[in-house]
Amino acid sequence: MTDQKEALLERIVDYVLEHGVTQLTLRSLAATVDSNNRMLLYYFGSREELIVAALAGAETRFPSMAHVITSLDDESRPLDDRLLAAWQTISDPANLPFHRLFFEIFGLAGFEQQRFDAFLGEVGSQWIEHVAAAFEHSGVEPARATRFAHEVVALWRGFQATLLTGGDPAVIDRAAREATRALSDRAADVSSALQNRPSY
Repeated sequence: MTDQKEALLERIVDYVLEHGVTQLTLRSLAATVDSNNRMLLYYFGSREELIVAALAGAETRFPSMAHVITSLDDESRPLDDRLLAAWQTISDPANLPFHRLFFEIFGLAGFEQQRFDAFLGEVGSQWIEHVAAAFEHSGVEPARATRFAHEVVALWRGFQATLLTGGDPAVIDRAAREATRALSDRAADVSSALQNRPSY
């Protein structure tokens, strides 16, 4: 990334974290970040690509978010520790501004699916793949590990949204932890059943 593009992206990230993207137009954004439509399109390709780039740029402002993946991938820890460590990062109040922007873009992408196809594909697979790998490492067969992963990520997304609505963080955190542990316990039962299955 060129220095000029990087500096421009930093100003764009400042803007979207404060104002969101629902009403964003290239014309209004260009005026705010001291640029013009032509330069925005030159560097980012389209309004939709600019919005996705802004989300990626915003994530770097919240470096602890990287711990979600590193926690899930830490094979030295048992499954429930890995899942709960990931949730602890996700639920950190310091990361709520990022989640607010994420859910706004996610909702916008739902109405403009073709324009946000790459973004939706990444959102729909990234955490799923890492959570599924954690379940597989604990002894769950791949197909079921993927189903468990969908349950976990859907659970976390729901609790993220609840946090954003102003629910009691302590109550939400306890509910999320109990539900996450319940899924981990189910996985342990599945793994045990597979290990104890008689071979003929």
